[in-house]
Amino acid sequence: MRKDLGVKPAVYPMPVLMIATYDENGVVDVMNAAWGMICGMDKITLSLTETHKTVKNIKLNKAFTVSLADVKNIKEADFFGIASGNTMADKFERSKMTAIKSDKVNAPIVEEFPITMECELAEIIETENVYSIIGKIVNVSAHEEVLDEKGNIDIEKAGILMFDQFKAGYYVTGEKVGQAWKSGKELCD
Repeated sequence: MRKDLGVKPAVYPMPVLMIATYDENGVVDVMNAAWGMICGMDKITLSLTETHKTVKNIKLNKAFTVSLADVKNIKEADFFGIASGNTMADKFERSKMTAIKSDKVNAPIVEEFPITMECELAEIIETENVYSIIGKIVNVSAHEEVLDEKGNIDIEKAGILMFDQFKAGYYVTGEKVGQAWKSGKELCD
């Protein structure tokens, strides 16, 4: 039997995305955002609130990076969601993480996070119902230890965090249970 739960953002799991930018003084800012997804082979969309310092920085620099948070850096990833760059000027410094400048876009890469997409601002979509930043992915970089023997990202090695909105919990990627475009193929016959 099904039970009505009311109106809830019932998509699970959500990514734990680390969006990194520079402010007008070249200071690194990183925010934790779960409301983002791939929206094309070379595009990512982030549904954010316009008042975030990160959004102001993206507008200023027309660039940003998006890293996938991992279990090794859960404390820092959560901190980036708790603290606001609008009120804490030394937010990134407090994390004790390391930023290097991307050579592809005008944005920092947080060295400790294992997978990073370097993005140019493609467009901002603002309607009555949504404020979304669309980024064109110009490069993806990853730590070698999260790659498989063919040089592709191995999600089982990466320990990528997922966010559960129902319990406000973090979970880590787990075992592979099927193969896309093959697990349901027998139903096509």
